[in-house]
Amino acid sequence: MKGIPGKIMLMALAIMMSTMTVNAQNAYEDYKNEVAISLGGGSNSDIISAFETLGIAIVGVTVGDESFFGPVSAEYFYHMNSWLAVGGILAYGQMSQDFYLSGKKNGKDGEIKNSYTTLMPAVKFDWFRKKYFGAYSKLAIGATLRSERTDYNDDSRYKDNSDDELHVNWQVSLIGLEFGSQRLRGFVELGTGEQGIGLIGLRYKF
Repeated sequence: MKGIPGKIMLMALAIMMSTMTVNAQNAYEDYKNEVAISLGGGSNSDIISAFETLGIAIVGVTVGDESFFGPVSAEYFYHMNSWLAVGGILAYGQMSQDFYLSGKKNGKDGEIKNSYTTLMPAVKFDWFRKKYFGAYSKLAIGATLRSERTDYNDDSRYKDNSDDELHVNWQVSLIGLEFGSQRLRGFVELGTGEQGIGLIGLRYKF
């Protein structure tokens, strides 16, 4: 009889330890919300701008000193279950370039400045989830507000140098890999769209 209480205590302790282990392993699944920031390259807007540059070169306009910023993105997702999350993405990018109507030898005639602001509802599919590592895919579709401004060195010849337009845009990240702690993780994604062909960022879960 003396051994029975001891065995019961050992069994209870073993159950408690196993429960704590399981909870520790699955603690990352308790975080329903996540926010992220990222920096990408090769966005849809960047590619479109490159084709436009090629087009104006055909008609005899020379461009130079191109610079791209972004896209920089902010994301929020809410996990409906262990594999599906819904949310939204806000992305922003810029492009600028000098242009020369009569060739570079005569000096630049002005500068083109474009900005791209994109808002997209999104879904995220977590198809591999572990304590310190995960793999997922992401799909988003929404709209981009493109603002274009042309600054001429001689503004007296031109009255309206700006133009805004709204168009459909998207992001398809075929594969994303995240790694780190249960709350804070770094991630990389490969795909295509307004966030870029490739992007890298940080994600926080709460």
